[in-house]
Amino acid sequence: MNFDELTSNFGGLTTTGLAQGAIYALVALGYTLVYGVLRLINFAHSEVFIAGAFAAIWTWELLGLNQDSVVTGFGPALLYLLIAMVAAALASAATASVIEVVAYRPLRKRNAPPLAFLITAIGASIAISEAFGIRTRRLPEGVPDMVSNEPLFTIAGTSITPKELLVVGAALLMMVGLDIFINRTRFGRGIRAVAQDANTAALMGVNKDRIILLVFVVGGTMAGVAGLLYDIRIGALSYSVGFLLGLKAFTAAVLGGIGNLRGALLGGLLLGLVENYASGLFGTEWKDFAAFVVLVVLLMFRPTGLLGESLGRARA
Repeated sequence: MNFDELTSNFGGLTTTGLAQGAIYALVALGYTLVYGVLRLINFAHSEVFIAGAFAAIWTWELLGLNQDSVVTGFGPALLYLLIAMVAAALASAATASVIEVVAYRPLRKRNAPPLAFLITAIGASIAISEAFGIRTRRLPEGVPDMVSNEPLFTIAGTSITPKELLVVGAALLMMVGLDIFINRTRFGRGIRAVAQDANTAALMGVNKDRIILLVFVVGGTMAGVAGLLYDIRIGALSYSVGFLLGLKAFTAAVLGGIGNLRGALLGGLLLGLVENYASGLFGTEWKDFAAFVVLVVLLMFRPTGLLGESLGRARA
């Protein structure tokens, strides 16, 4: 154990942990939304994230930017970011919609057993991942330099960079917007009604299939924004990164309480911090190990996660 490394870099480990955890949390929202409504673990959601991440890079390429490009000025950088964010959100939402309509809806119509959904989810995940692999192995996967990684200001001896502020701030704004959407809008009431009792909701005029499709679209939008933020934070992308990141996002959802939106936020941020503290204490090779050990230990004492309230029981 290296306590000196942890204490001397505690501030930096905290900021990078929050930035990484914010990305986990955004992806975890898709897992928790789908589970809250369908009681389904959508293992293809990691590829929904990858679709958004690649859509952002391809959008920048269409705009004439590549991994060697440097964008200067707040206005141009903001414009490029907003255009890529819209493209990433649309790509991920479309991917999630196709997965729901093509893979899951026919199974629901046939009252397929849960195992069939699980196998289908895994198969869809592998198929989409390999499709991106075939498409991208020959393409540049770097990200243009448009967000500075130089210190912007210092808090208690810890330097805060614009890149970290962008990732955490954008993720928090998306999460707050989703929370308002679910708890304050008519569509959100429909989602909560289907999550609580789909048959009763249908009797009251709620179109179940439309609500389920909406859930996939909303979860996909969150994953698309997470893909853009991942591009900005890491600076490079590979088609294979979705598997481990998706697994950690699912872990974050379980940590917070699968089916609980605020739990996904809490779980994601906590997981990011645990990973970084573990890397400072034991070394970077222990980061993944520590993340999953924390999950196992927590579930031993609190099987429902930190905030185990389900989506269907969320307050109006």
